[in-house]
Amino acid sequence: MNALNRLLKSLNCDGRLGVALLASCAVLLLPVLAGDAGRYALRYDRAALAAGEWWRLISAHFVHLDFDHAALNTLGLVLMWALFARDYRPLHWLAILVGAIAAIDAGLWLRDSTVAWYVGSSGALHGIMAAGTLAHLRRRDLDGWLLAAFILVKLAYEQSAGALPFTDSHAGVVVDAHLFGTIGGAAIAAFLAPRREPL
Repeated sequence: MNALNRLLKSLNCDGRLGVALLASCAVLLLPVLAGDAGRYALRYDRAALAAGEWWRLISAHFVHLDFDHAALNTLGLVLMWALFARDYRPLHWLAILVGAIAAIDAGLWLRDSTVAWYVGSSGALHGIMAAGTLAHLRRRDLDGWLLAAFILVKLAYEQSAGALPFTDSHAGVVVDAHLFGTIGGAAIAAFLAPRREPL
């Protein structure tokens, strides 16, 4: 138990935040157990949405192509948590997540009608990264500038050349979801006051 506590503290959380991190990881990993049927029932599906299956606007961001995809996004969540968990209050993070998801859904529906279906958390994670980066920039932390440069270079590459080379194993990466998620997360964070204390 002491080892778990040390691990959670090293990931920028303790107490309730540690439980929240574990629960969030479970939310990303457990839907894999539902297999293809669960993925088809929960994914962003343009035709199903047009038929009124609105739950897909939320559920699509918590289901994945397979276990590898879910595990990769879960590791991304753990990294975002370690970097940014204390930068905003929990309700602020919820607002940032909702803003990123809403921006992805609206962007895919209105601006990228070629996307027939979508699954995964990477777009929402980009929104979280953008919000955390904005908090670090506001505090004038050096890593804020490095993170901002990383996000901008990554998004520029994806918009001009497509998915990063090491993500090609997951065919069908929807890079526009990363862009829309970044915009949504940053837009909400712009109206929120981050915590002033550094990590």
